Amino acid sequence: MAPAIAYGLLFAIAGTVCTVGAVYGRRIEDDDTRNGLIALLATSGGWAISHAVLLVVPSIELKTAVYLGGLILGFSTVFAWLYFCSAYTGRTYHRRPAYRRAAVVLYLAVVAVKVTNPFHNLYFTTAVVAAPFPHLAIRQGLFHWIVTGISYLLAGIGMFALFEAFAESEYDATPLAGLVGLAGLPVVLDIVGYATPLLLDMIHAPLGVAAFTLGVLFVYEDRFFAVQLTDGVQGPTVFLDDGRRIREYNHAARRLFPALDGAVGDPVDAVPALAAALDTEGDVVSLDVDGAGGGSERRHYVVSEKAFDVRQGSLGRIVVFSDVTRIERQRRELERHNRQLEDLSEGMRHELRNAVTIVRGNVRWAMAQLEDGNVADARDALRTATETTDRTTRLMNDFATLAQYGRTMTDTEPVGVRETVWAAWPTADADGRGATLTVDGDGTVEADGARLELLSARAFEFVLDNGASRVVVEHRDGGVTITGDGDPITGDPERYFDYGDAVANTTTGTALPMVRTLAQVHGWHATVDPDYRDGVRLVVSWATPTVEDNGVRF
Repeated sequence: MAPAIAYGLLFAIAGTVCTVGAVYGRRIEDDDTRNGLIALLATSGGWAISHAVLLVVPSIELKTAVYLGGLILGFSTVFAWLYFCSAYTGRTYHRRPAYRRAAVVLYLAVVAVKVTNPFHNLYFTTAVVAAPFPHLAIRQGLFHWIVTGISYLLAGIGMFALFEAFAESEYDATPLAGLVGLAGLPVVLDIVGYATPLLLDMIHAPLGVAAFTLGVLFVYEDRFFAVQLTDGVQGPTVFLDDGRRIREYNHAARRLFPALDGAVGDPVDAVPALAAALDTEGDVVSLDVDGAGGGSERRHYVVSEKAFDVRQGSLGRIVVFSDVTRIERQRRELERHNRQLEDLSEGMRHELRNAVTIVRGNVRWAMAQLEDGNVADARDALRTATETTDRTTRLMNDFATLAQYGRTMTDTEPVGVRETVWAAWPTADADGRGATLTVDGDGTVEADGARLELLSARAFEFVLDNGASRVVVEHRDGGVTITGDGDPITGDPERYFDYGDAVANTTTGTALPMVRTLAQVHGWHATVDPDYRDGVRLVVSWATPTVEDNGVRF
């Protein structure tokens, strides 16, 4: 009798596991998933208990009645399994009236055949056998194999849905897929029991359901919840408990925060970058992300947190990082362009106000001198007024050029730096003094050729107006430097890039403001090297530099 007791104990344990799992399953947040899993565990638990009772009750009549009840419960597990799989994977088959009606009709038809089996014996017959121990042997009929085939087919559809969800998941769902496979493993035991005397010829499916329950609800609970709750979420996702300890994370989160690897169970402070991102004030978090080519790029994320609570209390928080880099870059570009327009407007107002004042004053002075017969003084005053209007016209043209070229480009192409620099170089400076140009380095950069040439021309204009007789352009991987041996600049270098200050400077005008604007529309950065004292050195970096306390590091 020992084998019968062992078999009965095994199924009793399976029934207990399913029952405990049904109670624990109430923690699942999604209503349909929770209802489907609880129904699956309740019916599987009852089926397992019926197997245990079948092996220990003494009379054939009781055994037959218990077996028949188990058959009815067993077939219901198929529909509970399909309901759970559909809900867990985000499908809606379990809610469609047509599928529900078809399931009810099929179930009632099969139950009717099973209940009426004592009259037609087409589903099974019974006999008492002695091996491997005395028990009630079931001889399966044609209807049994038809129903079993339908059951296995439907169960396989549910498993396929789960495998597909795991394959598409951003998590390491290998353990969960293994548990689904373990749930289907008892089919092998069924075949062995049917074909050999090594095992009882009975359905072992409750054992697989119990193993599946034990794994997904008690061993891999966090991953099980994570896959289901973040279905369709492509961004980095991290699960935290109420104590801000890391419970689970997906592949995207590990790529964003490499220190997450092996950090499950640790407080969030164990991953400083993650902790800083969570504690950052503001709507957008900016992070440096490793690129495919080995470098890094600045990307922007919106961090959203959601507590997932069930009737028994809080299970923790889901933190999702949504990549909004494109939108954030557009927003920042719009802000930059708006600031540029404001600067242009300020510069134009400043210039026009000064020009009007100068022209009006000189014209009045010229008229007064003409009345007094001082023709030479009148001519000088009118010349000053004319020069002022000419300068104002040049500045207005500059502003028009900036308005035309001031937006960030969407289309660029490889542009030869050496060729563009030489095309921008003037044959002589404004005073007619010859100046020399030396270009070191060669290569290309992704740019708009016209804008890059204009940038170079205005940079040359600045260094030449600053007294340079020799100009050297050095091209390197990170950008270019334009060095002139003229007079070093005085004061704050940033003032030379300001439109309001630039228009008041009759020598340099808007040269450097245009250089910086034309760099910014490419996503570059332009500045003056504050440490260079032998003249002026402009630095145009292809990437935005890191600003430190002692200056700019490239």
